Amino acid sequence: MTCVVNDLAELRQQVSDGCRVLAGRDLAPGILGHISVRVGDQLLIRCRGPRERGLAHTTPTDIHLVARDGSPGAAGELAGGWTPPHELPLHVEVLNARSDVTCVVHAHPADVVAADLAGVRLQPIVGAYDLPGAALVRGGVPVYPRSVLINTTELGVEVADCLGSYPVVLMRGHGLISTGDTVAEAVLRAASVNTLAGLSLKILGAGGALRPIPEEDLRLLPDLGATLNLATAWRHELARLRPHEDA
Repeated sequence: MTCVVNDLAELRQQVSDGCRVLAGRDLAPGILGHISVRVGDQLLIRCRGPRERGLAHTTPTDIHLVARDGSPGAAGELAGGWTPPHELPLHVEVLNARSDVTCVVHAHPADVVAADLAGVRLQPIVGAYDLPGAALVRGGVPVYPRSVLINTTELGVEVADCLGSYPVVLMRGHGLISTGDTVAEAVLRAASVNTLAGLSLKILGAGGALRPIPEEDLRLLPDLGATLNLATAWRHELARLRPHEDA
């Protein structure tokens, strides 16, 4: 995805919408969590401001262009008391390591945290129920084992190394990072991981066992394409945020 200056207003809106979807899906409750988008050698990211209201109330004015060292990416970008999140190195180092990634989501979904702390390994326990989710965890999901704030370059590199070539990494006692070519893809991946974690906890809580679906069934699952899996799913998420707007 190539971003130019004329795209910034639209990208700010996309990041803002993504933050509100995270909150609406209980993936990042309260004031914690952030989304970034690569813009050349800089990034647009949800920043902290003097009137912080949390992810559910994010607007495009909360999204600012910053350099990878946290300085303003353009004149006035951090004027008025705006600061990048403490975990900016998390975004910077993932983007440094992954030229294929445009968007980085950091969220704190409770079911993901609880499942990992309980020793539950995410597996493709569903198929047609969540086709993207089944594909997402089919090859496993790495876990970063340290429950620390990713606020240094060194820690950011550790997380990026743990993520490797995977689309998602869990963070023990912390949350997750999901990546994508777009805000929609990265956010929806986080939602799928949380769905699988929640189902896993329910199954185990009911006294059942996790049974991955057979490989032959996984091979038969169709790829419904970006139109349904991303475009339609994202329109649904945005409609939930703005239910009274004309589609």
